[in-house]
Amino acid sequence: MSEPGLARAVRVVSLVPSLTESVLSWGVTPVACTRFCEQPLLRQVGGTKDPDLDAIVQLAPDLVLWCEEENRLEDYEALVARGLRCHSVRIDAVDEVAPALEGVAAELGLDGAATELAPLPAALHPPVRRRVFVPIWRRPWMTVSGGTYAASVLRHLGFDPLFADRSVRYPEVSLAEVAAARPDLVLLPSEPYPFKARHGGEFAAIAPSMLVDGQDLFWWGTRTPQALVRLANALA
Repeated sequence: MSEPGLARAVRVVSLVPSLTESVLSWGVTPVACTRFCEQPLLRQVGGTKDPDLDAIVQLAPDLVLWCEEENRLEDYEALVARGLRCHSVRIDAVDEVAPALEGVAAELGLDGAATELAPLPAALHPPVRRRVFVPIWRRPWMTVSGGTYAASVLRHLGFDPLFADRSVRYPEVSLAEVAAARPDLVLLPSEPYPFKARHGGEFAAIAPSMLVDGQDLFWWGTRTPQALVRLANALA
């Protein structure tokens, strides 16, 4: 029997945590996902960068969900070469989430009304925008550049991320560079590096710091509308 809203039962493998979460919210349970999807009751087929291609093929999915940001092109091409249907998305900004989800829903044969994204809260445009530094890793220190989804989220909330003009998506920086850029605030996300309150001490001489939910900052999808609300409230 098909799931509610589905034209037919679809066997889906999701290699994208954001999409795993999103299709589950639509009532579609993937036959497998990655270990980073945080779905312990679902079968795992490796990670986002090292999926078990043989295991995926053996599952005979109707569709494999992919993301240019998180997965490798060579794995995508290998699965296509083995006859699997794959759907890839790329999300670099908040306003790209809805059309990307519409495309995934169409691939799944879902009723558009059942998968329509909730309205996004209006972007904040305060008279004085705060400049923030967002580390995503340490040893080496890394951050986000302006073309990433996280940077788009921050701008939507009235913040300007430092190092937005860097040519690579996730540039390495030094604490000396951060200090010289004089941020108003340092945001310490809970992932991909699991920053804790104690790490704020490393920025004590640079700017105030606070912890934020890394999933709300970096995961996109059906969570995006409420994630923006939660982050806005946390950063108010």
